[in-house]
Parts: sequence; C-alpha cells; structure tokens
Amino acid sequence: MQFITIAGEEFFVSVQTGECTAVPQSHANLKPPVATVQPVTHRNHGDERVDHYYWLRERDNPTVLAYLEAENRYTESMLAHTEALQETLYNEMKSRIKETDESVPVAHGGYFYYYREEKGKQYRIYCRKKGSLDADEQVLIDLNLEAEGLDYLRMGNFSVSPDHSLLAFALDTDGSETYSLQVKDLTTGELLPDRIENTYYGLEWGNDNRTLYYTTLDPALRPYKLHRHRLGNASSDDEVVYHEEDERFFLRLYKAKSERYIFFALGSAVTTEVHAINAEDPEGKPVLIQSRVQDMEYFVTHHYGSTGEERFLILTNWEAENFRVMAAPVDAPARENWQELIPHSAEVMLDHIEPFQDFLVVWERESGLTHIRIQDLHFGALFRGEESSSHRVEQLEPVYTVSRGQNSEFNSQVLRYRYTSLVSPPTVFDYEMGNRDRTLRKQDEVNGYDPAAYTTERIWASASDGVRVPVSLVYPAELERDGQNPCLLIGYGSYGMSYDPFFSSNLVSLLQRGFVVAYAHIRGGGEMGRQWKEDGKYLKKKNSFTDFIACAEAIIDSGYTSPRRLVISGRSAGGLLMGAVTNMRPDLFAGVVAGVPFVDVVNTMLDASIPLTVIEWEEWGNPAEADYYHYMKSYSPYDNVEAKDYPAILATAGLNDPRVQYWEPAKWVAKLRACKTDDNPLLLNTEMGAGHFSKSGRYDYLEEVALEYAFILDTTESVPFNDGSSGRC
Repeated sequence: MQFITIAGEEFFVSVQTGECTAVPQSHANLKPPVATVQPVTHRNHGDERVDHYYWLRERDNPTVLAYLEAENRYTESMLAHTEALQETLYNEMKSRIKETDESVPVAHGGYFYYYREEKGKQYRIYCRKKGSLDADEQVLIDLNLEAEGLDYLRMGNFSVSPDHSLLAFALDTDGSETYSLQVKDLTTGELLPDRIENTYYGLEWGNDNRTLYYTTLDPALRPYKLHRHRLGNASSDDEVVYHEEDERFFLRLYKAKSERYIFFALGSAVTTEVHAINAEDPEGKPVLIQSRVQDMEYFVTHHYGSTGEERFLILTNWEAENFRVMAAPVDAPARENWQELIPHSAEVMLDHIEPFQDFLVVWERESGLTHIRIQDLHFGALFRGEESSSHRVEQLEPVYTVSRGQNSEFNSQVLRYRYTSLVSPPTVFDYEMGNRDRTLRKQDEVNGYDPAAYTTERIWASASDGVRVPVSLVYPAELERDGQNPCLLIGYGSYGMSYDPFFSSNLVSLLQRGFVVAYAHIRGGGEMGRQWKEDGKYLKKKNSFTDFIACAEAIIDSGYTSPRRLVISGRSAGGLLMGAVTNMRPDLFAGVVAGVPFVDVVNTMLDASIPLTVIEWEEWGNPAEADYYHYMKSYSPYDNVEAKDYPAILATAGLNDPRVQYWEPAKWVAKLRACKTDDNPLLLNTEMGAGHFSKSGRYDYLEEVALEYAFILDTTESVPFNDGSSGRC
C-alpha cells in the first residue's frame, strides 16, 4: 500500500487482483489518530519506566472511547480499498459452510441430544428427541431468540438435570464472561423464577434434580466461590460450599461420567487441590482428595466396575513430569493410598483420562502428535497390578489431531472422538473399544473444497540452542518452492497449550490464492511434553520467541516463502509472541496480525487488580521480584518499541475483554505510531461491544475474518484466485 500523486491529486494504490487499482482518497482523512502524551513514571527495583499512554486505561473517560472510535474509523478508511475483496472473502467463506446443518446426536438417558444451525441464523438451536431419532423434535433453547435485540450472546453453561426434566443454562450478553444463570422446565417450556447473576463456567446438578452447584466471581473476575442452590429458593440464601481465598487459585467444577460424584478443583498455574461431593446427597459435604502441594497437579474422576467396586482415578504429575495414572479408595483418597495404574513415560505425555465402566481412555501426546490409548478394565486386572491389555487407535494421516467427543454414557462400549488435520475437515468417529471397529458418523461438508488439491507435512526447525522445533504446513499440492509464495505463520506458545494442526474452511481462501499456511509448535506450548512447556516460561520465556523466529527462517530457507511475503499471526498470549518477535526481527516479516495481544506485560503483571494477573505469576513470574522484573522488561513488547522500521501491523481488541484488557493493544499501537520510522500501515480495530473471543454470531465472525484476510492479502500483494486445481498462482 502506498500513496502516489498524479497531476496534483493524491491516490491510494493497492495491488488487488493482479493489477494496480488506484482509489481516490483524501490524504488528510487517512492521517492516523495521535494519542495524547501524558507521562507517568513507574519506579521498580531502581529502574524507571516512563509510560506516555497509561491514561488509556481509563475505560470511562470519554476521551479514551473517542480515541478508540477514531482508530476504528482510521482502520476502516485505510482498508476501504479492500472492501470489495472483503465482501468476496466473506462470500467465499460463507459459501463453504453448510448453513443448515446439525450435530451428530448424543444418546443419554433415553434421549438423543443435538444442536441445529439454520441458514441465515447466527446461533445454534439446541434440541432433543425421546427414544428414537424418528421421534418428534423438542427445542430446548434457541439462542437466536435469546439474542434478539442484542449485539452479543454466548452460552457458557448448558446442563440437563439427571431426570432430563430441567435445563440449567447461563448466558453472557456483552463478552465480559460473566454469566446469568437460568432454569427452564422442559415439560412446560417455562422459565423458573430462579435466576442467578455473576456466575462463571461450571454448572452441575445434584442427583435429586433440585440442587444446583455453580461458581461466582470476585472483583478480579476469579471464580472463587462454590454455591449450592435449591430450586425455588432466593439466590441470596444459597449456601457457600467453598470459598477459595488464595488469589492464585481458580475454582473449577465438573461431574464424573459415572454421575456419582461432583468435583471441584482449585487450581493455580502449577498446583491443584480437588474435593469431591457425593451427588446423591443434597446436603453432601466436600471430601478432600489430597491437600495442595506446591507444583503438584492432579485431576480426579470416578470409576466403578461391573461388580460394584469403586475408586477414584487420578492423573497426576507427582514424581512424574509427563503425568501418570493412579487409583485411590473413595473412603481414603489421600496420596499415601494412591496405587499406580499407568506409569510415567519420558516420551509420552498423558493429557487426560476418561473412564468408562469397562475401559479407560487415555489421551496421549508423543512427538508432537495426539493419540488415543484404550486400556481394558474388564475383570479388574489393572487394579490388581496385573498385566492388562491396551492399544492405540490407528489414525488416517501422518499429521493429524484427535480430540474428545461427547461421551455421556458411562457403561457404553463406544468411544466418540473427533478427528481433523490441516487438509481433513472435522470428522466424528464412533470407535468400538472392544472389537476396534470404527464408524464414520459425520464429516463437516465443505462446499467447493477438494482435499486432494493440498498437501500437508511437518518439518523441523533448528532453534538457536539446537533444539528441534516442529512446524506443520499445508499448501497447494503443486506449489513450487521458489521463495515467491505468500505465507501465513501462526503461533502461540504459552501455558502448555498445544496448537495442534486442525482444518479451517476459512483458510481455504488463502490456500486457493497460493498461500502456505504454517503452525509453529514452539516451546511454552505442550506439543512435545511437559518439559516443552517448562522451557518456554518464567526466565526461559524468550525460547518461545527465538523458536518462532527459527521456524520462520526454516520456512524461508526451505523456499516456501520470503520475508516480503511472510505474515505472522497470534492471539492473546500469541499476541505477546507477535509483539516480541516483531521487536526482535522486524526485517523477517511483511505483516503482523496481533489479536487481542498481551503486549503490556510488565504493567499488567504488576497490577494484581487486573483479572488473571495473580494466577499468571506462575507462568511469567512475579515482577515484584527483581530477576523476573528485569527479564520481563527485556521482552515486553510495549516496553521495547524502538525508533526503527516495523512491518505492517493489524492489532485487534475487545472493549469488554476480561483476559487481555483493551488498553494493551491500544497503548502498543499508540507507542508504535510515535516511534516507528516506516510508512507501513499500523491499524487498531476495537470491538466496542465484545470481549476476548470477538463477535459471537457465526456470520458476524466471518466479517472479522474477512477483514483480517484482506489485510494479509493486501500486505503480501497476494489476491489472484486459484481453485486449487492448478498449483500456485
């Protein structure tokens, strides 16, 4: 993008469809907003930081809101020449989805539960049928009706009572992730008077069908109290079952598949403590499984065998970095009574366990790939310490991702799981755990897409310290490695979260235009086991950034792309990654998309009033300690903006975002504007009525994706279209 002057008239030039198209614009109208400089000096550990844009934190200040709106108008003006392209992209992405569709029904308690989507409607419709798939449909909740008159709607909880007569659900109407809980009588279709505000994720029924357990938030938006509600009572009378006072610990609620126990887990970033409540007892008191021990994590669920014996099953990192599986008696569950069932492996990370009556499903991770292991529980051999058969479920491609499906029935012999890869649309399989038969239940239909037109592979980059870092790629099948291909490189690398390869029908719009799409599985994530996470946090955080740079260099050196055609993208902590690598190697990238980026690291980690700060001291370190402060400051994107050339940048924010406050990208963009020495576009787009997860409607969301893709295509000057049948454009 650039300005030219012809006969004294200014024009905005963009390469769009292989030809240069000049769009008349007023240069004056395209001048960016300038944030007022109001210096605030922070002093920590003998160090001074002058923050010129600290005032942008003042959410209720009309000047702040006016500034954000001005940035939005500037972004709209700067991308006005791509409006036709955005519309084309939107229509492409919309055309690929099956607009009227439904999920695979889930059998539970004599009903089949599913959701539908209808053409032209933004939200899902949740339904069920009794006894047979041929029975009449009952609509449980139509989110399109709930969203009438609202700009935003997200459902955080959906829980049917054990007797299937009541539905408890919770809705967020502004993106703040605080939910209003309601209860619907599924016999009459009427809402009960019970309504509870300020609730969070996690909602479970007692087995009396009259008792609800839910969590509420403290002023820092931390789930810290567990409540017990009796239907018909005022919420002000609800019993507080547990109050977690340690600000490092969040309270999470879930129910065992056996439905005999409700668990609540108190978790910091590195430590957990779990309590169990007998779901049969409406007055039940919590039973502590094992008191918290610093740096010891564990997950608990419940199992009972066909002959009635029962036990707690525990997945833990106690003396097992990659976790192991233990069993404990329900009447004496403390650690001294734990019995090892599946030992620790240095090569295999155990991500999750899912017990059925006759089988234990273990979700594993090895060499950067996900696996499913089926452990036979017939005859109880495993619990007696005897040899018990197990097997891995064979998968269809060399690079793929498997994840948990909805498995509601404890005594089922069938495991439902989801499968995808960079070329295979999301697929639902039912797997007979005994005879190992697999049944395809559904693969998402993607109109106009031919998987044979694309190739996926995994390559390895060599990090600066010699560590091999996996990179997953997808690209047109006949692509030439001549360094001329546009490329989108995506990364995250925090909290031990794995960015596993998955299919996106939206990305087909880039692939059809000759793009290479790559995912960097960098340290800080969990793709290669627990040590992979540990080597990308605290005082090793910079490994995440240097790994990502190494991945970019490997893609370039292999001829897939070049720096002038490489755009990078990451959201949230992935946005921190974007800001850090852009400061470190701005020459390596043509453009950056930083979604709700965590870029003001030092200021945020020093402010315990901001949601998530305290719990995240165990991810980033606490800058109240000098070593962490100075290390954090050395990579914090906001604190390391310099007077130099930067790539084109599109940053996004959500005014109601409780996870990454809107002012972080706003301050970052303001400082970049004041410092950078290039003429590349620098854009900030703030959703004024949404939060961390952007727009909630499925069509509205596509508009945001279209805008981001238009920016990417414009930045790489890559918009010729290819349907995938003839290689690169």
